[in-house]
Amino acid sequence: MTIEQLTTDPYPLLARLRETEPVAWRPELTGWLVTRYDLALQVMRDAATFTVDDPRFSTAQVVGPSMLSLDAGAHTRHRSPFARHFRPREIEDRFEGFVRAECARLVDGFAADGRAELRRALAGPLSVAVVADALGLDGTDTARVLAWYDAIVSTVDDISAGRSPGSRGAEAFGELRAHIEGTVGRPSLLTEAATALELPEVVSNAAVLMFGGIETTEGMIANLLLHLLREPAQLEAVRADRALVPAAIEESLRLEPAAAVVDRYATRDVSLAGASIARGDLVTVSLTAANRDPAVFENPDVFDPSRPDLRKQLAFAHGPHFCLGADLARLETRIAVETVLDRLPGIALAEPAAPSGLVFRKPVAVPARWLPS
Repeated sequence: MTIEQLTTDPYPLLARLRETEPVAWRPELTGWLVTRYDLALQVMRDAATFTVDDPRFSTAQVVGPSMLSLDAGAHTRHRSPFARHFRPREIEDRFEGFVRAECARLVDGFAADGRAELRRALAGPLSVAVVADALGLDGTDTARVLAWYDAIVSTVDDISAGRSPGSRGAEAFGELRAHIEGTVGRPSLLTEAATALELPEVVSNAAVLMFGGIETTEGMIANLLLHLLREPAQLEAVRADRALVPAAIEESLRLEPAAAVVDRYATRDVSLAGASIARGDLVTVSLTAANRDPAVFENPDVFDPSRPDLRKQLAFAHGPHFCLGADLARLETRIAVETVLDRLPGIALAEPAAPSGLVFRKPVAVPARWLPS
């Protein structure tokens, strides 16, 4: 097993490990890799034994302590000021109109061309616009927000792969910090958080929300569009019946989670599926492998939105660190796909494409063509 294999085509390797050694020490990761669904759930539910609160946690190295890298009472204190803004009804009321208008605006910019690369033309800009609006960063240049995000994601990926991260991530976070500190008084979900948290804590959590909001949503939209464009029968089924879009979203999340892994650290010596994990060891849960566990999902390598129990997928993790913005990401993905189906007749994949990434998986590009209006 190599980092390159895990980045490009991890599925055969993960399937073999899941079958023969579901908790395996991997020197490439300098830690344990958990690949079975039931064991993934066990690790993510037990924050007392498998914690994120460790100085090696990659995201915390870049943006500092936040709800993503804290557990127990500290995690609750950081997460609670943001949580009510992400309830399903609040999300629908607050964001649906904005997301529809932004999707229409973005598609207006390229619909007449008959072709576009949909990750950077739609998925990325949409996710940036929504995060910027939520955090009170609207008016900030989209390219600037994307540059911050790209640098942070690249740095986290480098740390996870054992590479030297360089200074780009720290510089990007410094610029983001200065910008948020100057705008935190404007009406946004940060305003309430600033009454409960210290300003550096608000900034770290804002960076996590930006990072997660852009990465998860861009990956979700790009992966789902790619799955549908590679499966014309499924594309036509969804086009004919929009009630199928939510199931297609869940199946895409199952088959290709935008976040492939989550990291935990053992707080004590513990045995897991026969593996002797020592206190302090890194324990990486492969969401990709868990979501393709044939004990839970029949024919797991097939894109099938009609399969039962789709909500068992673990793309948003599980336990106390279940993704806060999951329903907002679902809303953005649903409206983006509906807009594409409404506005781009005869859409098809223009060139072959495939997801890649060690920690964050999505296609480099989603090149599409359609009948221009």
